[in-house]
Amino acid sequence: MHRPAFEAYVLSLPAATLVRQWRDDSVAKVGGKIFCLLDGDPGEIWLKVSPMSYALMTEMDGIRPAPYFARAGWVAIGPDSALSEDEIRAYIVAAHGLIAAKLTRKLRTALELDQALMAGSHKP
Repeated sequence: MHRPAFEAYVLSLPAATLVRQWRDDSVAKVGGKIFCLLDGDPGEIWLKVSPMSYALMTEMDGIRPAPYFARAGWVAIGPDSALSEDEIRAYIVAAHGLIAAKLTRKLRTALELDQALMAGSHKP
């Protein structure tokens, strides 16, 4: 996924923000916490996944444990992975939800995230 498409998509998620940090990576956050990033253009998409997804995805070609983030259950999806763009977008939405759910109730309320999380879906 190229940077413009990645950035537009993550910014369409509820309360998502985007910063450029480290080596000019596009870093997506919710409530100040990182939920995914684009390392390069096009490059790997690093994101938080569930423990089951982590176990399954790291066995797939083109997907590896994300450097520095693997201990927290993050994967790096390479541009050569077998995942479609729709599948990658679904994992981005899931990563957003995983991180948003860990925010304090007060912060989720302030960001109006509880209703979005309960809906469980994203329609850009």
